[in-house]
Amino acid sequence: MPLLRVRLRLPDRPGSLGTVARTLGAAGADIVQVVVLERSAGRAVDDITVSWPQSASLDVLWDALASVRGLEIDGVWQTNEAPGVFADVEVVGQMAANPPNGVIALVEAVPKIFGGDWAAMLGRDGLVVHASWQAPDPLTLPAVPTSGARAFTGEDGVRYAFIPVGRSGQALLLARVAAPPFHQTEIERLIQLATAAEAVLGVGTAV
Repeated sequence: MPLLRVRLRLPDRPGSLGTVARTLGAAGADIVQVVVLERSAGRAVDDITVSWPQSASLDVLWDALASVRGLEIDGVWQTNEAPGVFADVEVVGQMAANPPNGVIALVEAVPKIFGGDWAAMLGRDGLVVHASWQAPDPLTLPAVPTSGARAFTGEDGVRYAFIPVGRSGQALLLARVAAPPFHQTEIERLIQLATAAEAVLGVGTAV
């Protein structure tokens, strides 16, 4: 069954998530993972990963969620696989176990962890050092920021996260197609992974 990631804004009160879970189940979705991205002013932003029947229309899922009072749907997009409970820690462990391939481990892991389509490590010259196996071939890069970790949208509507990694000028670029922008919580987690790369691989991090 395909995996989908659903981003929802819902009232931050007891029972809200339970209502969403029941609604998803009635529509035919099985919840795989729930990640709380934000809680503010009585509202919560959640990313919910679900398995969805191959033959079922996404309209069924949208209509079911739209019927829940007070719920807003930011987006529904396909994801490759659900990360483990400690996915961030796991990729740090992979980098530590094999530092020469640490960059490869990081680049291959982040699309899975963050529901992205592909990722690439860019060198100081802006060229690709390593791209994940899901990346388009040939890979056309967007105009990237000159500094600072941030989310941005390309001219083609693709959502990107840009995270400088190391004082050498490298940067991690994560792409997501047909999906909402990267949330600030996701950017902060990516910065933490960049900081881990600094500690494990022996490079400075400039974020």
